[in-house]
Amino acid sequence: MNFFRTMLLLAALTALFMAIGFLIGGQTGMLIAFLIAGGMNIFAYWNSDKMVLAQQGAEEVDERTAPELYSIVRQLAANASLPMPKVYIIHTDQPNAFATGRNPQNAAVAASAGLLRIMSKEEVAGVLAHELAHIKNRDTLIMTIAATIAGAISMLANFGMFFGGNRDNNGGIISTLLAVIVAPLAAAVIQMAISRSREYVADKDGGEICQRPLWLASALQKIEQAAHQIPNQQAERNPASAQLYIINPLSGQGMDNLFSTHPNTANRVAALVEQARQMGDTQEPTAAHMSPVPGFEDGAAGSGPWQQRPRSGRRPFQVGPWNRSS
Repeated sequence: MNFFRTMLLLAALTALFMAIGFLIGGQTGMLIAFLIAGGMNIFAYWNSDKMVLAQQGAEEVDERTAPELYSIVRQLAANASLPMPKVYIIHTDQPNAFATGRNPQNAAVAASAGLLRIMSKEEVAGVLAHELAHIKNRDTLIMTIAATIAGAISMLANFGMFFGGNRDNNGGIISTLLAVIVAPLAAAVIQMAISRSREYVADKDGGEICQRPLWLASALQKIEQAAHQIPNQQAERNPASAQLYIINPLSGQGMDNLFSTHPNTANRVAALVEQARQMGDTQEPTAAHMSPVPGFEDGAAGSGPWQQRPRSGRRPFQVGPWNRSS
């Protein structure tokens, strides 16, 4: 039922795109918009992951360049019975992460340098478990296509503002205003409906993947606090992609906060605390700083510290409940 509702919402986004085409160019505009929407969906299916990663300035890493991060993802992927995804670093001080890809066999997870520097290894594991849950549930394709169409709706609305509405329609000015103002708002509401339903499911499944829901609860609290203080310039330039992140990366300045697509963090934390209680883990989540992923403790995000191997004497990241490698 959840998947069916998501498909209906994606259809609503496509219909909205066509409606803007009609307001701008009449029936011809609607037909052109329909063809463009179909082409965009096909393009997004095959290329949306590469497009999003490029927009966010993500850089691929491997076992040699980021051994501890790669090890965390590999252990979690094995626990979730998933193929090993590609691993990326986002060069921003803001702690955050997202996943993308059309299916589990062609997936990627991206963590920001700020996340790896500020969070403990346990909290990083909780965040990445959430992202792997999105991959396992095939949310990444749906959310990326939604972001692509929503971004196109905004661009088409701006096009209508500069070139006027459907001149065959006596309400041309009203049509243009609807296209420019109402359509992006409606697209944002639909994105919110898609993202909110998927985030709660990914939180729950992520807690099961790492078997410590409170790791994710603690990380969400810290990311929420930092996201309002530390800007993410790549996300600000592409606000329609904000729904892909685990926490809304936008500063909320100007009109970009219309793309706030995430559930209330306090509600998410409460659900994770209840999940932990049911699993027998009663330790309350805390924002206490433990140990960051090696290579990120000193130096600013984007300066390249993640390219260095861990300092001598560091042990690889190990967490008992989900580290089941033989």
